[in-house]
Amino acid sequence: MKFGHVSGEEIGNVDFTLPDDHPESFFSGISHPDPKIFVGCGKWGIPEWVGPLYPEGTKEKDYLSQYVQKFNSIELNGTFYRLSRSSLEKWAEEASGHDFQYCPKWSQRISHFKRLDDVEENTRYFIDSVALLGDHLGCSFMTLPPNFGPKHIQRVNDFINLIPEKYPAQIEFRHKDWFEASTFKQLASALRERQLGAVITDVALRRDVLHMCLTTETAFIRFNGYALHPTDFMRLDSWVDRLERWIKKGVAKIYFFMHQQNEEHTIVLCDYFINKINDRLGLNLPALNLQK
Repeated sequence: MKFGHVSGEEIGNVDFTLPDDHPESFFSGISHPDPKIFVGCGKWGIPEWVGPLYPEGTKEKDYLSQYVQKFNSIELNGTFYRLSRSSLEKWAEEASGHDFQYCPKWSQRISHFKRLDDVEENTRYFIDSVALLGDHLGCSFMTLPPNFGPKHIQRVNDFINLIPEKYPAQIEFRHKDWFEASTFKQLASALRERQLGAVITDVALRRDVLHMCLTTETAFIRFNGYALHPTDFMRLDSWVDRLERWIKKGVAKIYFFMHQQNEEHTIVLCDYFINKINDRLGLNLPALNLQK
């Protein structure tokens, strides 16, 4: 994830403190008895994972089958570029027999080419296509362009009204003006009414997108690490604290996806985070058991 990236020289100047929960957040106040937590990456095809994560000798064609045995979810970024129904069916088959969820990214045709304008047919096609994932369909997510600002809020309202009630979807807003107090309050209200969420993005140089506002009982977090810098692990410790608090407030489902400029390092952060979550919350997320 290049968005909000920081150089090694700058990282010591970043205040990585997690903000307080946003006042517009929806919390039932009742601790959830059986929270579902999904941890994963944005890719499965990383050759450097052969050895530490995938068994020695694993071929490229078998990367996904190995990934679904190690993780319980993945950001399905490929659907942003191309909606191949045959691929979706194949991916569903690869996950058969596993408690695994794909989180497909909404097509760039909707978010970037048409910029949410006149997208009824495209929206229907996306929803019908990713339905081929069957029981392995998790929460979909959309990333809007950084230059897509609040002047287009009517397009956002029109688009979210196209999404079926209770359909699992979250939207990532990047233009800084969305996070101006009155604008964000209006946006959060619209999302909450439609039972949709706003992706929470933890990157170094855009702390405004770390808005900490939950408009549904589902949290969707995209975390960007920086080459296994010590702050990566400190930040994950803070997230474990916050997720424990959110579950006590009623959050039922959490998606937490790791990103690095060098994806070779991503599994190290996932391994650390999964172990911390399991220890703190008494869960049994699949351990990665990385080989040294």
